[in-house]
Amino acid sequence: MKTVFLDRDGVINRNPPNKGYVRKWAEFAFIPNARKAIRELTESGYRIIVITNQSGIGRGLYSEEDLADIHSRMIAEIEKTGGTIDAVYYCPHHPDAGCECRKPKPGMLIRAAREHNIELSKAYFIGDVPTDIEAGQRAGATTFLVLTGLGQESYYHYIRRTDQNGYRPEKIFTNLYAATRWLLKNDS
Repeated sequence: MKTVFLDRDGVINRNPPNKGYVRKWAEFAFIPNARKAIRELTESGYRIIVITNQSGIGRGLYSEEDLADIHSRMIAEIEKTGGTIDAVYYCPHHPDAGCECRKPKPGMLIRAAREHNIELSKAYFIGDVPTDIEAGQRAGATTFLVLTGLGQESYYHYIRRTDQNGYRPEKIFTNLYAATRWLLKNDS
């Protein structure tokens, strides 16, 4: 089965102001056409897995129960429009914890691949920040950068810097829906 990994904040939902955290459902706002993109991927036979760093848990800003509520409601809203999220993997650790799951490390992708029998070299990872791109490529997936969320800032990061350790997105799109349209037309 074809698989698309999606980062959450900045790809599916808007980032809160001032680089904050989505701490409760009332702060969650879908990016325009994100649900439509997920529906079209679902209808085309893609498995969709969310891969997200959630260091707000490790920082004590919200709990794993709060996050479970957000993800449950996000999945329900996506299902109402005909889309499916097959799984959500998250890293709850503080950035200084040294865990193996926090992006840019590929731990969540590797775990998902093992648990869902995914051939990572045939999978896609769509994100809005360099850590998404690095994690996806370290796992062996094809990576797309979207310009929503922190994507525009990330795009300029790639343009200005040359020390990216070779981690650059294969394609750049304005948003998840544009990436989806390209994928559905070109992935065979």
